[in-house]
Amino acid sequence: MKYNELQVTAHKDRKRVGRGISAGQGKTAGRGTKGQGARTGKKLGATFQGGQRTLVRAVPKARGFKSLRTPAQVVYLDTLNALKGKTIDNFLLYEEGYISTPFHTVKVIVRGVLAEKVTLHIANISKSAEAAVVKAGGVFVKTAVPLRQNTKEAEAADAK
Repeated sequence: MKYNELQVTAHKDRKRVGRGISAGQGKTAGRGTKGQGARTGKKLGATFQGGQRTLVRAVPKARGFKSLRTPAQVVYLDTLNALKGKTIDNFLLYEEGYISTPFHTVKVIVRGVLAEKVTLHIANISKSAEAAVVKAGGVFVKTAVPLRQNTKEAEAADAK
């Protein structure tokens, strides 16, 4: 007989403990003698250490709240004076070095005075900054954040 020709059932019946001495697991049924582990009912937790303070309780906890949302990249209003007459979007701000990546939310907030006419195509702007842009003769257009293309897709698009 070969090993791969053995007729073995996949399911093995559970061991029936506590069914008499001759059954092999009688009397205490593998639970030892007396004590908390021998009793029926609720069992001990995975971190229980015999009444000693558990490691989970002993380790210091990190308090507070950690937000998973990355905050918007901030661009100040007075920095837009250097980009006069241009259509400002995420890619232009990235090329000029005002933001770290063009594929993230950008918000313009007020600092200083906007003296030049600009056209903004970005995701967010504060109300006071929008009023300053309109006052200077510019326009704000709410635009979605550009998505980062897969490098293989970008190479295929460049090849066409």
